[in-house]
Amino acid sequence: MAQRKLILAGSNGFLGRHLRNHFQELGYEVVGLNRTGTDGLRWDGCTLGAWARELEGADLLVNLAGRSVDCRYSAANRRAILESRTASTRVLGEAVMACAQPPRVWINSSTATIYPDTQGDAPANTESVATPGHTFSEQVGLAWEQAFFEAAVPVATRQVALRTAIVLGNEGGAFPVMVQLARWGLCTPQGSGQQWVSWLHVRDFCRAVAFVADNEALAGPVNLCASSPLRNADFNALLARYLRPWLRLPQPEWLLEVGAFALRTETELILKSRKVYPARLLAAGFQFDYPRCEAAVGELVGRALT
Repeated sequence: MAQRKLILAGSNGFLGRHLRNHFQELGYEVVGLNRTGTDGLRWDGCTLGAWARELEGADLLVNLAGRSVDCRYSAANRRAILESRTASTRVLGEAVMACAQPPRVWINSSTATIYPDTQGDAPANTESVATPGHTFSEQVGLAWEQAFFEAAVPVATRQVALRTAIVLGNEGGAFPVMVQLARWGLCTPQGSGQQWVSWLHVRDFCRAVAFVADNEALAGPVNLCASSPLRNADFNALLARYLRPWLRLPQPEWLLEVGAFALRTETELILKSRKVYPARLLAAGFQFDYPRCEAAVGELVGRALT
């Protein structure tokens, strides 16, 4: 049996590194695309190049490219966040269309923040929920998916947009910052603490991408998150339970605004209420290794402390 081949755009980021290792363990040949050419091919995320030839006959294309949203939402940063996502998606679409044997599956990143702020006991957002696109993060998600699904790719290429929640891992993303802040006593409710947190262990992220790639019934948007969102106050209580800081400091919203300004980031990243449910993933039969946040945080903190 011929070795399967994955083309991975955004291969040197936190999720890209994990995904590369996971698919290599599954027996795939992994060809990375990134801006430095480290452990892969160099691309700029917006123009066709020699890298496009690697898509010919590939089994799977996964696009994780996109500028980090951990910044102030200035006009320049907003433009960079949006264009890095839509431009990379469009140029991959051009490359797929040029293939005589296009990739069998194209999985493109999207975001769980495409859904509106969901407060209180309102039901969690599933893939069937219409998204209004009022805020900047929601507009980015909508434009990202529009660029993806407007690509005139061959019918033989199945397209899946991953509406991914916060991925928890020790090697990158938000979790190491959360752990460090918790050690300093900042493991108390942020703002009201009533906002919902949708999350996913990095191992389940990799497993879910592989599951989606092999499941012919999954096309279109798919929520990538654990099935048990929890309140911000409860998430911080988990960090406090495992890390046991000697001091716990309050985090009112005004203080978060000051801190976000000093750290050159936005409070939306922690104050928006994200309540998302992986309806399509569960209906297709996916089983999480970490369905509860307590187990996920415990495993990650346990490894971080050793």
